[in-house]
Amino acid sequence: MYDDRIRCAALREKITSAEEAARLVNDGMRVGASGFTRAGDAKAVPIALAKRAREANEPLRITLMTGASLGHDVDRVLTEAGVLARRLPFQVDATLRQAINRGEVMFIDQHLSETVEMLRANQLGKLDLAIIEAAAITETGGIVPTTSVGNSASFAILAERVIVEINLAQPLALEGLHDIWIPGHRPHRDPLPIVRPQDRVGQTAIEIPPSKIAAIVLTNTPDSSSTVLPADEETAQIAGHLIEFLQHEVARGRMPAALPPLQAGIGTIANAVLSGFVSSPFEALTIYSEVLQDSTFDLLDEGKVTFASGASITLSAARQKQVFGELERYRDRLVLRPQEVSNHPEVIRRLGLIALNTALECDIYGNVNSTHVGGTHMMNGIGGSGDFARNASCAIFATKSVAKGGRISSIVPMVPHCDHNEHDVDIIVTEQGLADLRGLAPRERAQLIIRNCAHPLYRDLLLDYYREALRGGGQTPHQLNQAFAWHLRLAGSGSMLPDGFGAVPAAEARRA
Repeated sequence: MYDDRIRCAALREKITSAEEAARLVNDGMRVGASGFTRAGDAKAVPIALAKRAREANEPLRITLMTGASLGHDVDRVLTEAGVLARRLPFQVDATLRQAINRGEVMFIDQHLSETVEMLRANQLGKLDLAIIEAAAITETGGIVPTTSVGNSASFAILAERVIVEINLAQPLALEGLHDIWIPGHRPHRDPLPIVRPQDRVGQTAIEIPPSKIAAIVLTNTPDSSSTVLPADEETAQIAGHLIEFLQHEVARGRMPAALPPLQAGIGTIANAVLSGFVSSPFEALTIYSEVLQDSTFDLLDEGKVTFASGASITLSAARQKQVFGELERYRDRLVLRPQEVSNHPEVIRRLGLIALNTALECDIYGNVNSTHVGGTHMMNGIGGSGDFARNASCAIFATKSVAKGGRISSIVPMVPHCDHNEHDVDIIVTEQGLADLRGLAPRERAQLIIRNCAHPLYRDLLLDYYREALRGGGQTPHQLNQAFAWHLRLAGSGSMLPDGFGAVPAAEARRA
């Protein structure tokens, strides 16, 4: 009855339960699982593995590699069952995050383009097992991914054995949407032959020897829906500043009228800002990104975007139902690639992308912290933002100027953890305004960021810090005895503001 889903007849005898498949996992294994931003993730076997671990009288701890974050609370369930010894390269789960920050799970925060490069070079050890969600298996044993490719292709190729989850909830119409191209081994590697976002250079399935497939599990569970919030007043203001800046770039002849391809990171701010292009004057846009969110399909529906390339499709519940219910409307304008291709520095630089990513905080010289609260506590991970920021023609970081009702400023004297240094950051934009840092020395950057991006409540405090720092001189003036005073004050009192300094107006505090 599954002839259309498992077209290689010899493999149908491999159909088994998730519980039986989970028995292929042994203590100490390195396991690669599909999934990229809650899309296309393995949904049954990891949960069965957690159940087995809870019931076992012996150790069962693994290294788990994925494309990015997982849905269906898989990371939480595995963490609570004590399965995760080591996790990479990205996560968003609150329970796992707490275990990471307690030191119970070793988390390796990597650029998303690098994980399988390191596996291929045997820098992370051999991959014992891959667990891959698929829409179908072809006549030759090729695995047809579902709503993400991520690292699935290289995991399946490099692993000793493969478990395939055939998800009957994922439409068969996904077949043909993927472009599987795998880089060769370094140093004898051919160039990556993508010169336009719409170029297809690979295959539509992950081709592996059928003998590597050790088990097939049938599931029927849709992807977890996106948790991205709708646009608000501040994100609309950020979008307005950014669109005005890009209009000036076109008017000055620095960018073509249709703009270079766009990249937007995952999350509420990036998604909302990209949605702002619906009401912009720009036409015939293209997207070369990691995650295709609701905003991508807003722009496709409005005719603003002609083509979108990504590594996954992650949508809200309503959008998920609509898009996958009428996928034929979009399939000639979409492609899903491995993340080592979507995030490949060679292609990013060749296409001259405009890269939009989100910052936790920025300092007055343009250094960006994307990952660590207070410089120590991991949030999610750097994701692909570094892949894009370092290689894009225009690297933009967006954030609201304040958080937690104004108790936290997103513009600080010095970031206590730096993911993107000043050399990789071209633009910082908040709802207050935009700072174009290109061609500016640190002293010029500081004045522009404080004036244009900082919240008025913190602007004078930042100016006081900067002026005092100037007394000590230097190309990048700092007061080292005061550089982290704001973060220390936040840790001690719950606010970066000095006692009695003032408060954010009530309406603005509610928005922040």
